[in-house]
Amino acid sequence: MFDNPKRAFLEAFLLAMVVFIIGLMIGVSFESSRLNTINEYYALSEISLMDSIALNRISDLKNVSCNESINYDIQFADKIYNEAQILEKYEDSGKITDSINAAHKRYDLLRTILWINVMKTREKCGSDFNEVIYLYNYNTNDLTEKAQQIVWSRILFDLKQKSGEKIVLIPIAVNNNIISLKSLLAGFKIDRYPAVIINDKDVLYNLTSATDIEKYLR
Repeated sequence: MFDNPKRAFLEAFLLAMVVFIIGLMIGVSFESSRLNTINEYYALSEISLMDSIALNRISDLKNVSCNESINYDIQFADKIYNEAQILEKYEDSGKITDSINAAHKRYDLLRTILWINVMKTREKCGSDFNEVIYLYNYNTNDLTEKAQQIVWSRILFDLKQKSGEKIVLIPIAVNNNIISLKSLLAGFKIDRYPAVIINDKDVLYNLTSATDIEKYLR
C-alpha cells in the first residue's frame, strides 16, 4: 500500500526533471542561436567599418570626394542603428546573459570607432551633415532611468524616420568600460545620462520630442 505513492512521487519527480532539462536545453539552444546571429551581424559591420576607415585614409592620398565619404558614413551608421534595434529586441525577449553583454560591448566599441571616424569626416569635409550621438546606461536597474531611456529611444527613432539620411544617429552605452569612449567623452564634461550630443557641440539632458533636437540641426 505504501509503495504506490512512493512510486508515483518518483515518477512525477523524474518527469519534472526531464521537462526541466529539455527546457534548459531549448533555452541554451535559443540563446546560442541569438548570439550566432548577433555575431554574424557584428562581423559584417566590422568589415564595413574597416572599409569606411580605409576610404578615409585613401581620401587623404587621393581625390576622393567628401560626398563619397559622408554618404558611406551615413549608410554605415544607418546599418549599425538598424542592428542596434535587432539587438535590443533580442535583449528584451529574454534574460541578458554574459554572452549578450559581451556582444553589446563589442557593438559599443564599434559605434565609438564610427563616431571618431565621423568626427574626422566632419573635420575634413565641413558640416554638410548632422550627427546625433545618444548616450545611455546599458541594462540599468533604475526603473525611472529605464523608462526615460525607452522614451528617448522612441523619440530618436521618430527623428531618424523623419530625417532619414540627413542625420547620422549613433546610440552608445556609456557603462561598458570602453576606455576610448571615456577619453572621448572627457572633453564634453557630461554630468549625467542619458544625454544627446548634437554635432559634437550641443548636449541635451531633457528630451520630450524630436523637435527638441531638430532646432539644433543644420
